[in-house]
Amino acid sequence: MHDINRLIEAQTVVAIMGPTASGKTALALALADSYPVEIISVDSALIYREMDIGTAKPSAQELVHAPHHLIDILDPSQRYSAADFVKDCKSLVNQIHQRERIPLLVGGTMMYFHALQQGLADLPSADVQIRNELTKAYQCDPQALHKQLFEVDPEAAARIHANDPQRLIRALEIFRLTGQSLSSLQAQQSAVDWPVNLIKVGLIPQDRAQLHQRIEFRLKKMFEEGFVDEVALLYARGDLQADLPSIRCVGYRQVWDYLAGQYDLQTAYEKSLVATRQLAKRQLTWLRKEQGLLEIDSITSTLEQQLNKLEANLQLTKKY
Repeated sequence: MHDINRLIEAQTVVAIMGPTASGKTALALALADSYPVEIISVDSALIYREMDIGTAKPSAQELVHAPHHLIDILDPSQRYSAADFVKDCKSLVNQIHQRERIPLLVGGTMMYFHALQQGLADLPSADVQIRNELTKAYQCDPQALHKQLFEVDPEAAARIHANDPQRLIRALEIFRLTGQSLSSLQAQQSAVDWPVNLIKVGLIPQDRAQLHQRIEFRLKKMFEEGFVDEVALLYARGDLQADLPSIRCVGYRQVWDYLAGQYDLQTAYEKSLVATRQLAKRQLTWLRKEQGLLEIDSITSTLEQQLNKLEANLQLTKKY
């Protein structure tokens, strides 16, 4: 218990980051088996109810065994921002520390991790008219819209892919509303004063081909386990639209478009696979910029080896 007390007294927070399908949940559950941790999900898709298969949500049994915070907290019709996450996460971290346990942040929504550490720029609220105009322009020609962003904000254009409509449209919307680029506004933000001892672990597969194999295996399993039926239930509700953040989640948008008759099921699967690989690439790009990251190759190392490396980093010598 001495080691655990030391970490708790130091207000330690452990963060397990990584691209999709890199094994974050498995490592988190292994850590929860041995130590008094409470898991906080850092995933912008897991917040939604009725979206289980396509988000690779932990099973009911896993959630009973190791309860997760910030899972199933919203209906798919609702919106949740990075600012909402920061507020909720900080509150949970304080509560967990008061219970003399260790907060364990687990997920792949890098914008949430970034906002937690670096703060958020003072950005304008969404403008419905401008957003609708940009959405129509994107639907006509994504590359042309990306070229527009490059002309006004080359730094943002370098990190925002043309196949990422949410971030692309938001960056152009901000420029139209403020006359300033997203990059310049973000450069003005101040770091967060968050007095915790944040230990960051990055599950970073070095072999991209093997990560792609994992992604494809998991996606096939999702389709076999009823992913299309899950999205069909959301589609049939009648109160959800394709531009909602929930429906824009990787896989959901592609199957939604299939249900809307835009293409066949095989095409939906192939587009989902491409989108998931692109998501993993963006996540890895974020991770390469993280400072002070304990890197673990989750493909070439066993779960036991990953846990041992994390324990050594935390200087844990006793099991709980």
